[in-house]
Amino acid sequence: MSSSSPDLPAGAAPGEAAPQTVQAWLDAIAGGADWVALLREARRRCAALPPAVWIHLVDDAAFEAQLAQLARLDAACPDRAALLARHPLFGVPCAVKDNIDIAGAPTTAACPAFAHVAAESASAVERLQAAGAVWLGKTNLDQFATGLVGTRSPYGQPASAFAADRISGGSSSGSAVAVAHGAVAFALGTDTAGSGRVPAGFNQLVGVKPTPGRIGTHGVVPACRSLDCVSIFTLSVEDGAHVLSVLEGPDPRDDYTRFVPGPAVFARSRLRLGVPREPVLDPAYAAAWQEALGRAEALGHTLVPLDFGPLHETAALLYAGPWVAERHATVQALLEASPEALDPAVRSIIEAAGGFSATDAFRAQYALKAMQRRHAALWDAADLLLVPTAPGHPRFDAVAADPIGSNSRLGTYTNFVNLLGWCALALPSGTADDGMPFGVTAIAPADHDAALADWGRRWQAAADRPMGATGHRPAARPQPRVALRRPAAEPALALAVVGAHLSGLPLNGQLTERGGHLLEATQTAPRYRLFALPGTTPPKPGLLRCADGEPGHAIALEVWSLPMREIGSFLALIPPPLGLGSLELADGRWVHGFVCEAAALQGAPDVSAHGGWRGYLAALAAGAPR
Repeated sequence: MSSSSPDLPAGAAPGEAAPQTVQAWLDAIAGGADWVALLREARRRCAALPPAVWIHLVDDAAFEAQLAQLARLDAACPDRAALLARHPLFGVPCAVKDNIDIAGAPTTAACPAFAHVAAESASAVERLQAAGAVWLGKTNLDQFATGLVGTRSPYGQPASAFAADRISGGSSSGSAVAVAHGAVAFALGTDTAGSGRVPAGFNQLVGVKPTPGRIGTHGVVPACRSLDCVSIFTLSVEDGAHVLSVLEGPDPRDDYTRFVPGPAVFARSRLRLGVPREPVLDPAYAAAWQEALGRAEALGHTLVPLDFGPLHETAALLYAGPWVAERHATVQALLEASPEALDPAVRSIIEAAGGFSATDAFRAQYALKAMQRRHAALWDAADLLLVPTAPGHPRFDAVAADPIGSNSRLGTYTNFVNLLGWCALALPSGTADDGMPFGVTAIAPADHDAALADWGRRWQAAADRPMGATGHRPAARPQPRVALRRPAAEPALALAVVGAHLSGLPLNGQLTERGGHLLEATQTAPRYRLFALPGTTPPKPGLLRCADGEPGHAIALEVWSLPMREIGSFLALIPPPLGLGSLELADGRWVHGFVCEAAALQGAPDVSAHGGWRGYLAALAAGAPR
């Protein structure tokens, strides 16, 4: 069932179909739309989806209670812009995977014998509700989030939004389908081995898999508690980044919480992309993968073929090692009392925990620690990994014939990521030879979530694939009214450089090796003079601000962002007579930047007329007089 409802611009009138993206919902509300009418329409749209998508749709009482809460927030802040600043998901409908607690609603983890009404909401749900989001249903999943196929549930088997005979992928099967059809603007899933990425790939969605610990998992039924992540399904990278910005942060109720804001962007604009030297792919995916590699090169990136064998060895620890005992810890009582309550495939996986000893567990921990250390060196060769999200897209009959083998193959490029503590972003990329969506996943080091989202925005714009099964493309979206948030990034200093630290010049590496990235190329205010310092290696200029009334020049410069933690080591490299001071830019802003002691400029050639250090160097190269 593909939705035909348009992704409305701001100001959607009552009675019109509800928007589909987070951006469109917020724009509509900012434009004065009747959010109550839109939410009622979204609820009807959810109810029209195939029943296997849901385990529990919001009932009338819970829905009306959410509307009443939004009405109170709206009345307390009648200015819509201020309302959305305070509640950045106000009125946006979402779905929640049914292994995540919502107070007063049942949690089943796709096992009726496990079902119970949650006394309190998971930390992630509490943050969504505080931001004004509205949940419309609990979605189907592989039982106890054990699987990548989405077929291990007594509540039905959700199909891909693109073909009734193809799996949706699991374990977050229902969440992906609900977003793909545009019934909700986003959905929460969980991801231990790829459950937030594989369904995204099979439904032409964005799947945000954060660094483990970035989103608290209190109130999530554990699969592997030490590895679990709350994931996010959206139609666009911008939507996913916005929702992540709401959910992220330390969780005092989660012992595994770990929130470390990393860089806002990658240090290089043109990255080294590590790709599988010998990709594991179904024939139907081969051409689409080559198209994705071509797009990466067209965007200016360099492909670095890598041996993924060591990563596959790490992945084997997840199901063939003692980590399966974490799943056993969650369901031990139920398994012992009513083993028939578990799906046969799920039960066979979890029962394998009995074959491991405590000694085996420690040996595996030692092996993983060694692998983590070894794989850390991978980032010396690549800035990002780019992989097919899955090797192929199986039909239901293929999974039924080989449930364990099919599941294992789907984890080829996903199983190792959480074991290594990395973050990942599943992205739409193309169309397979059989007409089904083909997706790729970008994998980055821990804490690079903000940088990964920044990179993913550009990838999605270049790919310009339809968003989910809605038929709408990113490039066709109207100009946004509301600015979406971005994930938190580490503190940084805007630093202006005018000489040898400019892009491509000899000392630029002192910035890039410290995680610096270029913000803009601009000019100073017309109040400066530039001098060529004599006897410096490599050649360097000195910048001097003119006294009031003294004629000056606008000098070309670059403004770089440098992490605050790197400022000290950078300062230590600056030789006299140079130092850091404050510079006025052409638009009146002030930033920190390179300045020079005035005494050192006595007798130095004034090169201001060249407009900047590059202009002066170009004139020298052309043989012009100094």
